[in-house]
Amino acid sequence: MSDATLSASPDHPRHTSGLRGHAAAERAFLDAWTADRLHHAWLIEGPRGIGKATLAYRIARFVLLGRKAAEGGLFGDALPPASLDVDPDSGVFHRVAAAAHADLLTVERSLTDRGRMRREIVVADARALPGFFAMTAAEGGYRVAIVDSLDEANRESVNSLLKIVEEPPAHALILLLAHRPGAVLPTIRSRCRRLQLRPLADEDALTVLRAHRPQLAEEEAAVLVRLAEGAPGRALRLADLGGAELHQQIGTLLGRLPVLDLPGVHALGDKLGRGADGDGLSVLGELLDWWLTRVIRRAGGGQSGPAGAEEGVVSRLAGRGSLDRWIDLWEKTGRLVERAEALNLERKQVVLTLFGAMARAAG
Repeated sequence: MSDATLSASPDHPRHTSGLRGHAAAERAFLDAWTADRLHHAWLIEGPRGIGKATLAYRIARFVLLGRKAAEGGLFGDALPPASLDVDPDSGVFHRVAAAAHADLLTVERSLTDRGRMRREIVVADARALPGFFAMTAAEGGYRVAIVDSLDEANRESVNSLLKIVEEPPAHALILLLAHRPGAVLPTIRSRCRRLQLRPLADEDALTVLRAHRPQLAEEEAAVLVRLAEGAPGRALRLADLGGAELHQQIGTLLGRLPVLDLPGVHALGDKLGRGADGDGLSVLGELLDWWLTRVIRRAGGGQSGPAGAEEGVVSRLAGRGSLDRWIDLWEKTGRLVERAEALNLERKQVVLTLFGAMARAAG
């Protein structure tokens, strides 16, 4: 599922009412809200697909409803709110879901003139923030901005964001998402309250996956959860793109190395080449990263993680090449997939190149 399609999907975090596995992060925000010590900028950190955007939209809805409602005495003398839940039937929820709330701005990758999703957040998108925060809140409370994500913002965009984080207007709440917090500018990190989200337990990830994709067979769901490594959003994406089948296909090819199964590699290339967008190549890169990470762990003397047939393939490959060789291959694989997507290279040739390199590494 492409980003453009996902933005209109019921799976998009704007439409998601609940959040599983991140109670501690929610509690930290609620404590700050209740104590009236709400920091102006929050950095929500964690792996892609773990629930950062879902938490950000829950916070946004809560703040947009809570400040306005509090003036009317919604909370009154009652106990402070126990969660960030907002009634899915409320006007605030519906306006946020429709991207139509006047006091909420989302800064994310936009579409080009040709209708294609940009690969980064450009400075024109980030420059919408000063004008947005310069206006008085339409509903009398906070104005909220969500930046999804810092990892996708180019240098000019980051510099524009930094100015707002450094000099925030009154009643401004900025929620910054980061898949790789270590790459965030220290000047931004130091000015934010940080919420670190941890990978979900497999049981929680499976519950989320089941809620959104109840039609999945038990075995396929189990494979997707294992591949997702605690990030249910990733499991959902893999489910929609045939990730479990692709994972099995890759495992079969890797299991035959150093012998390169050319008919099998060509079949995989043909399969990915039939896709209408770049999702197939992206998922291939993610799954190869999954396999190579485990080979590296095993080659380095650690535990690789998978079990069963996967464990056998991982152990054999780790024994056939040096640790340095596998690390070098892992780095080159990631760079090739990234460049192939950016340059829209012919996918079948990319697949042949990748598996040829793996055969040499295992030789």
